[in-house]
Amino acid sequence: MLAYIWQYVYTSYLRYWLKWLIRQATGTCELQRICSGYKPGATRTTKTEYSLESSKSKLLRGALECSQETLEQCVDQIMKEKRVKVQINPLFKESLHTSLLQITGYKSLYMSVEDTRKEVFCSDSQQHEAMLLKLWELLMPNVELESRVTKQWGDIGFQGDDPKTDFRGMGMLGLINLLFFSQNYTEEARMVLSHANHPKLGYSYAIVGINLTEMAYSLLKSGALKAHFYNTVPGAPQLQHFHQFYCYLAFEFDKFWIAEEPESIMLFNQYREKFHNVVQTHLKDPDVSLTLSSM
Repeated sequence: MLAYIWQYVYTSYLRYWLKWLIRQATGTCELQRICSGYKPGATRTTKTEYSLESSKSKLLRGALECSQETLEQCVDQIMKEKRVKVQINPLFKESLHTSLLQITGYKSLYMSVEDTRKEVFCSDSQQHEAMLLKLWELLMPNVELESRVTKQWGDIGFQGDDPKTDFRGMGMLGLINLLFFSQNYTEEARMVLSHANHPKLGYSYAIVGINLTEMAYSLLKSGALKAHFYNTVPGAPQLQHFHQFYCYLAFEFDKFWIAEEPESIMLFNQYREKFHNVVQTHLKDPDVSLTLSSM
């Protein structure tokens, strides 16, 4: 309770006067001090984001919602309001522009991921069917698929004879992630599949992959991936960066599962939660950058 009261008093009153006093002493605004005091990455961008959303200025708060097309204009308006001169602070404009690109880009990425998740796998779509068949070809290059609907799909970890039923929760996002991993990290994906087919430590490769897609999606939605993307992408993160994070999860979960040696696949949820906690701990590090460490 006391912590909540202190937070309210600080953000509502004390923070404003503290900022004013520091500006009088240094001749620079908070955004200038952030942009010059921190290297590019999560710390600078998250502090910029907090400064803007906590500002009493409607213009500064609105900067968090500007589009990429109006970003440069928005930066110019902020510099004008804060009386920042380019001649004196030549790097400020570029630094603020990069941070805003990352902040607004994260929000755009979430919307793109959400749209993909809502897209339903359709058997009548030639594109969807081609992607599914490509997944099989990449993972099982020496085995011909007997028919579109077959028990063979179980060999790569689908539950039924027709994989489309397994995509209901994550939609096309689940398939695209599985395919992205197989296309861009083919050897790693095949190795993970071989582990998934282990007689004792095996698990359903595709089903677990879709489950990890849900993990990545939830982390993105909660904002937990901000530091990772702010450190990894020097601009607006795109869908491919989300898919690359999924690849990290798929590869690292496989290593985690093997190292833990679960007694039964029935304990999957327990180990999934444990792995989730490990990932969340990594994501709390301001210098975090989770990329796939290949073989």
